[in-house]
Amino acid sequence: MKKDLVFDLLKQEKLRQRKGLELIPSENYVSKDVLTAMGSVLTNKYSEGYPSFEGISEGTLWSETKIADKVLPNYRYYGGQANVDRIERLAIRRAMKLFHADHANVQPHSGANANEAVYFAWCEPGDKILAMNLAHGGHLTHGSPVTRSAKIYKFLSYGTTPDGDIDYKELEKIALKEKPKIILVGYSAFMKVPDFDRVAKIGKKVGALLMADMAHVAGLIAGGVHPNPLDHGFHVMTTTTHKTLRGPRGGLILSKGNVASPLKKPEKTLTNIPILIDRAVFPGTQGGPLEHVIAAKAVAFGEALQPSFKKYARNIVKNAKALAKRLQKNGFILQGGGTENHLVLVNVKESFGVSGKMFEKALDMVGLTLNANALPCDKEAAFRPSGVRLGTPAITTRGMGTAEMEKIADWMTEVAKLCVEIGNEKDLTSKKYAPAFEKIHKQVVKLALKFPLPTEG
Repeated sequence: MKKDLVFDLLKQEKLRQRKGLELIPSENYVSKDVLTAMGSVLTNKYSEGYPSFEGISEGTLWSETKIADKVLPNYRYYGGQANVDRIERLAIRRAMKLFHADHANVQPHSGANANEAVYFAWCEPGDKILAMNLAHGGHLTHGSPVTRSAKIYKFLSYGTTPDGDIDYKELEKIALKEKPKIILVGYSAFMKVPDFDRVAKIGKKVGALLMADMAHVAGLIAGGVHPNPLDHGFHVMTTTTHKTLRGPRGGLILSKGNVASPLKKPEKTLTNIPILIDRAVFPGTQGGPLEHVIAAKAVAFGEALQPSFKKYARNIVKNAKALAKRLQKNGFILQGGGTENHLVLVNVKESFGVSGKMFEKALDMVGLTLNANALPCDKEAAFRPSGVRLGTPAITTRGMGTAEMEKIADWMTEVAKLCVEIGNEKDLTSKKYAPAFEKIHKQVVKLALKFPLPTEG
């Protein structure tokens, strides 16, 4: 029987990942164990509903072995859930321990699903939600008019200051005037560490639910190099489980408050937010959970609880700062003047007169993968932004350090200068410049092959 073309394409993608350097800050590489769990027989099981914790005493909750050994009642719509329940409880408890939460819902299929579930749990149609402006580094799910949430709720936005930090004065002014139901701190292109305490004080003044979307920096929080909003007065934290957390693609909701049976109908109070969220995820916004992905989440959370993960998180930030410093030295203008986390936002247009999209395509030709990204108050069209966004989670996973960051920054500089010489995007593939691009590409491949993917080690 002829082998399906899909497997040939998977082989090609694996080769692309091996021979290139992944600089997109929202991407990473999973371990062999995470990959194995994600491709397991759990994909065969339907498990609508939730596992139960009834019968487990408080003293036993943190003991993953005892939890796994217990067969308990469940709130599932199908039979045959004994092993699924144990795995999901493991994922829940590991997530709680990792992020100092009273409760964790591990079922969201994505970060977008997680955010929408929180909105659904706490708000009524037309209620106000205050979040970061997309043009200033916010995320699509924080109020972009193209999303479903924006058609249901009224989103208000705050921006950033010229130095790249949150405009807390603007945030407070809007909050006091509009009295939003939710104040959301979260972003997809922001290089500072938020002042969670300051936002928490504002939230208390207006009685808002405090929500943090930490999809980008969850791994840094788990590794102890970034503050945890749940330790600073926030009620809810959402995140993806990939990116810096190095797990499978999926979502996660962590919360503070009272944990009760998913079958109960609680009052809409901050104390009851965990159970409100459970009901909002299922049956509110999702159907059956992806238990093979939840198993992979449990493995990833277990890995993140190990001492080695703290070193990894420190190295992500160390590498990002080294990369930013070298880029600045080479003439790149960085949004916010640098970085405090894993992400760097570069103003390519102002630095070299080149569009972010042209630079992205040129870098892709030499095996350096990142993404074009709009800058605050960018005057260019959405698909012709002035900047690029890059980060260090994936290349740090492969074991690279500050010396490699300098090489990458230097290659980016060479490519930027080539772009200036070429002048326009359509001539990037001109035979005249092919040798110059090929020379850099060979150097990138040589470096990449020195640092195997974690699934190859």
